[in-house]
Amino acid sequence: MSTVRTRFAPSPTGYMHIGGMRTALFNWLYAKRHGGQFILRIDDTDQERNQETALGPILRAFRWLGLLWDEGPEVGGSHKPYFQSQRSHLYRAAAEKLEQSGHAYRDFSTKEENDADRKLADKEKRPYINIRRSLELSDAKKRELETAGHPWVLRLLVPRESKIVLDDLIRERVEWDTSLLPDPVIMRANGSALYNFATVVDDAELEISHVIRAEEHLPNTPIQILLHEALGNTLPRFAHIPYVCAPGTKEKLSKRKVEQYRKNPAFKRLFERGDEVFPQLGLSAAVALDPVMVEYYERIGYLPAGVLNALARIGWSLDDRTEILSLQTLVENFSLERVVKAPAGFDPDKLFSFQGHWMKELPLDEKVDGCVPYLVDAKLISEPVSAETREFVKSIVVALGDRLKLFADILDARPFFTDDITFDEKNFDKRVRKDGVPAHLAAFRNRLETLEPFTVPAMEAALQAYCEETGEQTGTLVHALRLSTTGQAVGPGVYDCLALLGKEKSLARIDAALKR
Repeated sequence: MSTVRTRFAPSPTGYMHIGGMRTALFNWLYAKRHGGQFILRIDDTDQERNQETALGPILRAFRWLGLLWDEGPEVGGSHKPYFQSQRSHLYRAAAEKLEQSGHAYRDFSTKEENDADRKLADKEKRPYINIRRSLELSDAKKRELETAGHPWVLRLLVPRESKIVLDDLIRERVEWDTSLLPDPVIMRANGSALYNFATVVDDAELEISHVIRAEEHLPNTPIQILLHEALGNTLPRFAHIPYVCAPGTKEKLSKRKVEQYRKNPAFKRLFERGDEVFPQLGLSAAVALDPVMVEYYERIGYLPAGVLNALARIGWSLDDRTEILSLQTLVENFSLERVVKAPAGFDPDKLFSFQGHWMKELPLDEKVDGCVPYLVDAKLISEPVSAETREFVKSIVVALGDRLKLFADILDARPFFTDDITFDEKNFDKRVRKDGVPAHLAAFRNRLETLEPFTVPAMEAALQAYCEETGEQTGTLVHALRLSTTGQAVGPGVYDCLALLGKEKSLARIDAALKR
């Protein structure tokens, strides 16, 4: 096999779509699996967008996931520039070549003429095929129209008595009848290239060997094949990946339907967690984030390994049983043959499961590294973070154990960093205000006051002894102590909570709870 070169060519939209990242991942994996190069090209022909602002989140997503590009923005390469807005000279040269070779022509038809042709086609219930009136114009007439400033566009001259056959690496054999294809506009009179034309010129100039993209681009393929052939290019191999569905539906996952997804049970956990976390980080007004965006998962504290594992399993499998896949495993085993042909659903619950696995695998110090920025942003600790504070955070991470699924979960430990705690009132009524409980809580509080050392084993032994003496259930006091000292019904073990707070703070909070 010759050198494999794949590409991903996003428009600078200001965010990186989960479905688009799955396509980018497949491109990246295919290139790495075959010892090739992955190119990042920016299709920024829409000049109304602020390139720097819009591009940043896209590059950020790639870097966060560790999918570094071999050529492209900020990296460079032998085929620069990597922005379509800077490649106009290539499009003009290719357009001139097509026009001179007779594969393209200037169409002077007016909008009114084209609209009338479409209406007639609809009335006669036949496909619309543009009428090539401009091919009948003399050279003198064309010059006259151009001199008069008559608008025109450059169209590809489609051979209308042939068949285009594509051996797609995923969809297998696909055919198109060219007699049903209108001549597409490839360039406007002002020299701006249209998508299909610019893509073909760029793919050829960048020496792209495999075009791996979403299936929505399949209808563009026959025109792109014709353009490649007309320009004398080596045709790349095409692979069209089925789209990513919203959870529990067959609808394509779409940024435009985000508000609808709030009602989707599969997305509920993600939205709720974001609503809880982002205001604490000061992001609610500054950044509009949602679960269709890759950045959402970074901000909420997912691991790249968990997100990559989930993305790889959307419509692809290693075998019939393997779920947990590291990036290295994917690189060693990825193939297009195992990409399913049907649309595949994005499953937030499976993503959460993968996240849980990879968080368990993470060394303790790396968990602490991941949690510290959340505490800083939430103003629960200050920078520079002292060694003592870091050790305290580490002790909380240890106490949380498997409850720490996301880095943002460290914010649930807020009661250990501030005295401004919020009580779960429903559970407080049930666990602390319940008849008889305050008396037991007060009595055990007095035992804690004289307990030495104030350690987890000592506290556990003291509680067991108290319950044996009084006949009270240990669970009753465990729940009352947790609610009184943290305001929360769940969290680390209650003895860990008391040890983390220390004797003085624990007693003060129990006293405050008794006064409530």
